[in-house]
Amino acid sequence: MPFNQPLGGNEMPRFGGPVTFMRLPAQATAEGLDVAFVGVPMDIGTSNRPGTRLGPRQIRDESRMLRPYNMATGAAPFDHLQCADTGDVPINTFDLKKSVEIIAAHHAGILAAGAIPLTMGGDHTLTWPILRAMRDRHGPVALIHVDAHADINDTMFGEKAAHGCPFRRAWEEGCLLNDRVFQIGLRGTGYGPDDFDWGRDKGWTVVQAEECWHRSLTPLMAEIRAKIGNAPVYLSFDIDSLDPAFAPGTGTVEPGGLTIWQGLEIVRGCAGLALVGGDLVEVSPPYDPSGNTALIGANLLYEMLCVLPGVPQRRRTGG
Repeated sequence: MPFNQPLGGNEMPRFGGPVTFMRLPAQATAEGLDVAFVGVPMDIGTSNRPGTRLGPRQIRDESRMLRPYNMATGAAPFDHLQCADTGDVPINTFDLKKSVEIIAAHHAGILAAGAIPLTMGGDHTLTWPILRAMRDRHGPVALIHVDAHADINDTMFGEKAAHGCPFRRAWEEGCLLNDRVFQIGLRGTGYGPDDFDWGRDKGWTVVQAEECWHRSLTPLMAEIRAKIGNAPVYLSFDIDSLDPAFAPGTGTVEPGGLTIWQGLEIVRGCAGLALVGGDLVEVSPPYDPSGNTALIGANLLYEMLCVLPGVPQRRRTGG
């Protein structure tokens, strides 16, 4: 069976064709796939500005300019992996707790089909049920979490399910390998030291944004790869990890964030890891009419695809 290829720009103008991720074929289930792109159009877990329910649709739209070959890394993922867009998770937009169960079951189905899910958010609540599905399939996983916020609140307004709580819930449910959890880009104001130190107390590695300023993150990723080793690993990338100068279209912006090139270094630095899934969350289109935030999100999802197991890296240097 030939591998699916994105619809090329010389076959159909980039502004036409299907509104799927990279204009890939649409498929109702993950059967027969190596990678399933899936959306979670949800913002009922947000605490500030809404709009992430519109994120998956705009990420798909802004992915139309992406081409199949990665000029930087030499990766050609569509020559090695069968990929398709499997649509959106049918969440209950009036009940966040039910939506958590729906997301977990939906991703369990993708994993049962043998596919790796790459998920477009949606607010960050969605990572908790995905990690639950990962645990049930792979056991506890290592985690690379790129974000401005630690998202380890016990409750928000008395509720256990919210976009500020997913990694506390995942820890409680035994989803994580605590000595191989890495949080990168945390910054801003807080209520006290525990906002970042709670994870450190559990054995997690927290790399605050200030430690990333004015430096390449390639050496950091080499250290992370060495510490994770062969363990299954999940990558969760909150677009608000990037400075709002680059990605203003999100709900809870914090100044002093990562640059786009640092974000690329983080994702490209995952090559060689046993990635079992990834997500790109918190794109809120109403706060960026230019579409650039969603465009960056689409590119980061493509970069995640390029570092999945089975995709050779043919990086060239020199002339």
